[in-house]
Amino acid sequence: MPFPLFDRHQIHIKPLAERQDKVYIERDHVPCDASVERSFTEAEQQVIEETVERLVTAREANKSRMIAFGAHAIKNGLAPVLMKLVEEGWVTHLATNGAGIIHDWEFAYQGHSSEDVRANVTKGEFGTWQETGFYLNLAIAVGAWRGMGYGESVGALVEQEGLEIPDAKTLVDEIRTLAETDPGRAAAAADLCDRIQTFDIAPGWLSVPHPYKQYGLQAAAYRANVPFTGHPMIGHDIIYTHPMNQCAAIGRAAERDFLAYAQQVTNLDGGVYMSIGSAVMSPMIFEKSLSMSQNVLLQQDQHIDNHFIVVVDLAESHWDWRQGEPPMDNPDYYLRYNKSFNRMGGQMRYLSADNRDFLLTLLRTLETTAGHAG
Repeated sequence: MPFPLFDRHQIHIKPLAERQDKVYIERDHVPCDASVERSFTEAEQQVIEETVERLVTAREANKSRMIAFGAHAIKNGLAPVLMKLVEEGWVTHLATNGAGIIHDWEFAYQGHSSEDVRANVTKGEFGTWQETGFYLNLAIAVGAWRGMGYGESVGALVEQEGLEIPDAKTLVDEIRTLAETDPGRAAAAADLCDRIQTFDIAPGWLSVPHPYKQYGLQAAAYRANVPFTGHPMIGHDIIYTHPMNQCAAIGRAAERDFLAYAQQVTNLDGGVYMSIGSAVMSPMIFEKSLSMSQNVLLQQDQHIDNHFIVVVDLAESHWDWRQGEPPMDNPDYYLRYNKSFNRMGGQMRYLSADNRDFLLTLLRTLETTAGHAG
């Protein structure tokens, strides 16, 4: 007998404007000329300079230059700094988790984000916000139908400030026509048709203004045609609480993003991978993507060996990771993300630093280096 399921249509969903937030992007964003709040030691500065040297070489050789980051990089207001790295050609790929996608969108849409989790769970209000759940889930369903990825779908929503909603009858005709020849496309059309009919969404242009679009990193990546991939986990993010959520569409878009990410990894020999404040998502998707890439490249008598990985997080490490993996009786052995990346070959460096200070220093050092080179 099927077990009972929670009915999200029973949830009382509130307007996003009623939510009290902690971070206001106009007030709290980090401009590219902001001061760095700490001084790096000589050894730490050496890691940054080594990263810069590798980025310069990788850009000249047209190799991948990837940044994977946790949601706090967005919550900390660092989108302008990341945008600058994209616009100046230092980064070829951005990757984050589902929360990073949401905070970036909320900043672009209403200018503030980051609710009080403790208080709102007690009141049964955590994550139960209309616009975030409705627009993001709908954008991803539309994007999945169009063959777009997770971050790309949201970036298009912000940049275009709306969605083109197809007619339900058109989708039904497409399902019937493609059911045998292209069942994946037919299924994506069925997912979108289900959302349109369930919520009685009129066809045509659905305007969704984003008055703070200048702070939207996904929109900036979309404009620059740089992949911004989202790597969510079902149930981890507040958009899953909304009845508009369609996990089949999420899966289609996220699968495309994972494969876009893996494709960037295939070009990482001579490239740079920066993992910033992502203890779980970044190392987990990297190790699978690297193994997949090695598998395919080995069939062509090639191998990824000359890649540079810099991991940035707040946890202190007393182990020199250039020596390899610490023994099991060393506490640093249990810094899992370091251990995972250290097993990935190439050269790996760890820097214990706030993501704000690292990214600001990285950008300035790159600009200085590029200026001297010019």
